[in-house]
Amino acid sequence: MSLAVGATSSALLAADPPCYARSVNAWVCPEYVERYAPELVDATIQHLMLTVASVALGLVLAVALALVARNRPRMRSLLMGSTTIVYTIPSLAMFSLLAQATGLSPTTVIVGLGLYSLAILVRNVLAGLDAVPAEVVEAATGLGYGRLRLLTRVEAPLAVPIVMAGLRVATVSTVAMVTLGTIVAYGGLGNMLANGIDDSFKAQVFTTSVLCVVLAVLLDLLLVAFTRMVTPWTRGVAT
Repeated sequence: MSLAVGATSSALLAADPPCYARSVNAWVCPEYVERYAPELVDATIQHLMLTVASVALGLVLAVALALVARNRPRMRSLLMGSTTIVYTIPSLAMFSLLAQATGLSPTTVIVGLGLYSLAILVRNVLAGLDAVPAEVVEAATGLGYGRLRLLTRVEAPLAVPIVMAGLRVATVSTVAMVTLGTIVAYGGLGNMLANGIDDSFKAQVFTTSVLCVVLAVLLDLLLVAFTRMVTPWTRGVAT
């Protein structure tokens, strides 16, 4: 009899639903992570690629625009105002407009988020260049440095800490904003997050949210390490 009871108990335990079943629907569910690991990995990789591509595009545009406008006060003011206006455009409108040219593709997300990042990056690139001491520029000019050499050998290295500070902010904010790419079906972890919210799937909402936070933290730490590596003279100074 005891053996029969034990066998029945084991069968009941084996039949218990997993913690991500609708009848349980737990927030923290290791079984869900194990079961959906391939989907989570694919979504995380897409999220990372969209983030890196968007920020890289934003940085290239910000540097080019800042170099053109830095010594032109009126153009500089117009640039700052324009990037602020772009940042206020709702993502639904932004992606809808871009989709007319790029279609429902990752390019729509990358271009849109790259434009959003300009509000942060343009200001920091300009601030970094402005922070270069005038006497250093004068000394380099007196030594025969041309404009290009002055920029690449003197001004750019000294501007790096401030530019990287802005890049860190832009990167972390872009990690969050990539989820908006669900509008065009390319939102990385945002796709799974949106589906989890629609289905009231707690484990999926919690897991994808945590992965977004972890990705943002890891990218920020990577940028901090890179900044320390390329600016050894700033070590020991709070980043």
